[in-house]
Amino acid sequence: MLSKAIYPGSFDPVTNGHLDIMLRSLKLVDHLVIAVGNNKSKEALFSVDEKIQMLSDCLNQDNIVKQIIGRYSIVSYNGLLVEFIKANNINVIIRGIRALSDFDFEFNLAGMNAKIYPQAETIFLTSSENNQFISSMFVKEIAMYGGDVSSFVPPIVKDCLINKLNTSTK
Repeated sequence: MLSKAIYPGSFDPVTNGHLDIMLRSLKLVDHLVIAVGNNKSKEALFSVDEKIQMLSDCLNQDNIVKQIIGRYSIVSYNGLLVEFIKANNINVIIRGIRALSDFDFEFNLAGMNAKIYPQAETIFLTSSENNQFISSMFVKEIAMYGGDVSSFVPPIVKDCLINKLNTSTK
């Protein structure tokens, strides 16, 4: 078993697919660093602090926390992921793959990361069958038009989405 890995993402918002990758990653590593990136090129619905709170709330649910207590941390980072992992002595990056288009992007990203920081290894985990089509972008759009997102996100996240969208439209 690997001692530590990082699972980076924007998590805007966190989905059941993200949580699935996190829980499955913890079968491979002793400690998972969940890193919320502050990507200035993407317009986020939620602030970094809100995303961290949602992740924490999702992972602290009774049905999950018992399995992973003390085995993860949630952090935020700015800038290049490889600079963050160098500074924090992390050499394994976990990336979720839903479809071939994800693989193409992630494969190129892993190559760039390895060129900048050769000690970095990327592990690709394919989405579970029931999460292959879930994306934060689709979830936000469905919620924006009043659709039901309860099968794509935990109830905590659904409530946050509804509150955020109701607040931003007033």
